[in-house]
Amino acid sequence: MKPRFLLAGLVAATGLLTGRADPLPTPAALAAETARANAFFDRVFDESVARSPQTMAQLGISKDTDKWDDISEARALEDLVIDVQNLAELKRTINFDALDEQARVSYRMFVYAAERAIEGWKWRYYNYPLNQMSGLHSEAPAFLINYHPVASVADARAYIARLRGMGPLFDQLIEGVKIRETKHIIPPRFVLPLVIDSIKEVISGQPFDGSAKQSALWEDFAGKVGALKDIDAATKDRLLADGRAALTGTVKPAYEKLIGVVEAEQKLANDDDGVWKFAEGQEFYAYALRGATTTNLTADEIHQLGLSEVARIHRDMEAIMTKVGFKGDLKAFFKFIKEDPQFYYPTTPEGKAAYLKRAAQIIDDMRVRLDEFFITKPKAPLLVKQVEPFREQGAAGAFYEQGSADGSRPGVYYVNTVDMHGVPIFEMETLAHHEAIPGHHMQISIAQELKGMPKFRMYGGNNAYEEGWALYCEYFPKEFGFYSDPYMDFGRLNDELLRAVRLVVDTGIHSRHWTRDQVVVYFRDNTPNPERDIFTETNRYIVWPAQATSYKIGMLKILELRELAKKQLGPAFDIREYHDLVLKNGSVPLDILEENVRAWIAKKKG
Repeated sequence: MKPRFLLAGLVAATGLLTGRADPLPTPAALAAETARANAFFDRVFDESVARSPQTMAQLGISKDTDKWDDISEARALEDLVIDVQNLAELKRTINFDALDEQARVSYRMFVYAAERAIEGWKWRYYNYPLNQMSGLHSEAPAFLINYHPVASVADARAYIARLRGMGPLFDQLIEGVKIRETKHIIPPRFVLPLVIDSIKEVISGQPFDGSAKQSALWEDFAGKVGALKDIDAATKDRLLADGRAALTGTVKPAYEKLIGVVEAEQKLANDDDGVWKFAEGQEFYAYALRGATTTNLTADEIHQLGLSEVARIHRDMEAIMTKVGFKGDLKAFFKFIKEDPQFYYPTTPEGKAAYLKRAAQIIDDMRVRLDEFFITKPKAPLLVKQVEPFREQGAAGAFYEQGSADGSRPGVYYVNTVDMHGVPIFEMETLAHHEAIPGHHMQISIAQELKGMPKFRMYGGNNAYEEGWALYCEYFPKEFGFYSDPYMDFGRLNDELLRAVRLVVDTGIHSRHWTRDQVVVYFRDNTPNPERDIFTETNRYIVWPAQATSYKIGMLKILELRELAKKQLGPAFDIREYHDLVLKNGSVPLDILEENVRAWIAKKKG
């Protein structure tokens, strides 16, 4: 969760923003105006963070630790007013022409983020607050488990207060769901049973029922309280009793109320999948695509690009098929890859543990070679963990959750082990590169560790840059001897194929009226993905329109700019310098990334 004005998908900036024609500033004036601008950016960032207890927790700020974010309609309107006021203040008080180069980039990013937030007010209901991929029903317990430390009695009482606050929080959530119902914005029918299953998982186990297992929340709270030192047993017992009472007296009824809301929505839902079904749905999808890709590519252009990339990757896969001596066509090879047990750990505790151990080794193998590819490396620690049971049914096969800026909470590479066929052995190397090192963990950690950069650039981001970088990080190790096992190289291509397929099916669903069954058929015909993976991926694109297009668009731009630099600079090109340039400016829109690269090329050429 990011501060309000740090919206994913900053729109590309074009030209100067002020229209002033002041004389060229002196170095002293440049430094002074830049300092004023950076002070403004940081003040606005801090004010935004202070309005979000959950963001403060994610940033390691110990304040309002007993509260949840306010997600009411009134707060949403307040946030809009603040965005408008901040934008007006920036344009009124800061002279763009008197800023240094980095501050100009910050100015442009801030302006277009604010303008996108303001534009997005029209579309604020065009989403599903309850879906199988995300939503407070799963995010609230995950937040408590991952972001609420208990190092004192006060921390434990704040945890209990948050448990008690889940009732009012869910009431606000339900209010938003009901508003969407009046606008006929209701998830497709298939989504709702998955949400109910996820909710039931949260409130199964002790202390919610008499089963032998502990619920995830009780296990977390009891474990954290049990680990407290220097407090007497009676105090611990009181804390545990109060936590148990909050879970059974507030949390359980809140979730049961939510189940009732979802069951009522089932009677209203139909099978229409794409956002084309909404009023002005195509206009909304164009807005969503601009945000996801930070480009003005149309749905048709993205669809055609996807078809072209799928065909190219299929040819590369056929070359690997020949290399390993497989007899048959590509679909037969897909079947072999999908069904042969050599490519999967068993879905047992031992199989899951073996996967996690090998994933950690792959990360270590990359870590020892980082100096070949990077000048700047992250300081933040990294863990490899299983996805918690209450969110594993709807979660992706793997994902990353960033750590705190001070390093006190490590970044986490999560692996979904609910079905080990969803995380095949041949994809282990590419997944680790994407989610951990040198992908998300490295990029996000370096951004958080930047010096002299406005905070919103350290902690904000956009999908096209971040997912594009992570997908690029799956690719470039191939050039340096990684993926020596041809099946691991096939896994790399298979993950790239998935991102190309996303361009086709996301636009197919939301712009071309593809049904869910059409997407499943396309997956089966063009990928070796297991059925559960196809199920999860298809459902994801339906509830998160446009998001999945960001990966391939961003990766292609980063690779295109790298090849431009290699061509222009020849022997002077250094991949470590290129990577440093991409990483040390934070998460920027793709057009600003291109400007940065072109300026770097020009400077090196002299």
